[in-house]
Amino acid sequence: MPVFSQPAGKVVEQETVSSTILGRSVHYTAYLPADYDVSQRTYPVVYLLHGFTDDNTCWLQFGEINRYADKAIADGTIPPMIIIMPNADSSWYINSYDGKEKYEDLFIKEFMPSIEKTYRVKAEKDRRGSGVFDPGVQQEIGYDG
Repeated sequence: MPVFSQPAGKVVEQETVSSTILGRSVHYTAYLPADYDVSQRTYPVVYLLHGFTDDNTCWLQFGEINRYADKAIADGTIPPMIIIMPNADSSWYINSYDGKEKYEDLFIKEFMPSIEKTYRVKAEKDRRGSGVFDPGVQQEIGYDG
């Protein structure tokens, strides 16, 4: 009896975006669909945000997002997509009230544009999505699904 396996996407860990807004580099992890290296197509992008005490690796360590994405893509439940998991430290993904930590500015003005230059993503707003690992983050940033 033949054994079938689903194609596995590629996980790229500890990549960085250099930020002039924050004055430091920001780490991220990327999931690329299995056909990324052999196609020239562009892909929708999903930004997965970690919880307050986690980092850019939590979606892999605790959520095994690469396995779920591989299966959902193989099943046709979701289209092939790029998943980006940024490290926001303890910023809650927003600008701090005192103006010292401007993570939201970084994310919109530097991080997303850098991802769009680095990977073949569909940059249109209706081709981007986000998800959160921690309900507290969801509440803080006003994300309601």
